[in-house]
Amino acid sequence: MSIPFLNFNKMKSKIITLIILATSVLYSCKEVSKKEAKQETVDKKVEVIVPPKIEMIGDLKVLNFEALKPYLEKQDDKTHVINFWATWCKPCVEELPAFEKLHAENKDNNIEVLLVSLDFPNEIETQLIPFIKDNKLDPEVVVLDDPNQNKWINGVDKSWSGAIPATVIYNKKERGFFERSFTYEELNSELQKFLN
Repeated sequence: MSIPFLNFNKMKSKIITLIILATSVLYSCKEVSKKEAKQETVDKKVEVIVPPKIEMIGDLKVLNFEALKPYLEKQDDKTHVINFWATWCKPCVEELPAFEKLHAENKDNNIEVLLVSLDFPNEIETQLIPFIKDNKLDPEVVVLDDPNQNKWINGVDKSWSGAIPATVIYNKKERGFFERSFTYEELNSELQKFLN
């Protein structure tokens, strides 16, 4: 009689072991499912829709990227030259006279020059506005103030590293992006390619 009892204990032990194994497998599958679900949620990009925002500081427009986008997408009869710059960027400041001259010579030729300042918001009144006045900048100047740099850098051009100066030239037919400084001659030469 003692032999069947030992077999029952062995069976009981095997059954308990199987139950423990099955439970751990089920539990680990649930954990994997939770991790997969969590990863799936992370992988799905939820884009937050940000409305256009324009703030005025004196006569200067301060825009988020949504408010700047229309300047980058005009479908009119003009050729647009948009320069991204800042007062703290020496190559940017050095090339500004080229954009000023291009603007002055082409005001009546369906060519529109826009200077997009990337100056820091806390330096707009102390640095940027005095710079614009002291240098008598005639093209329209706006400030881009948007913390989502990845969005607006890629939104301007997918090849842009974010370095300045950078310039977009476009019209209804074509678009060019230049991550470099220009002399007036170089800038005018690039512009002519869009006019012919």
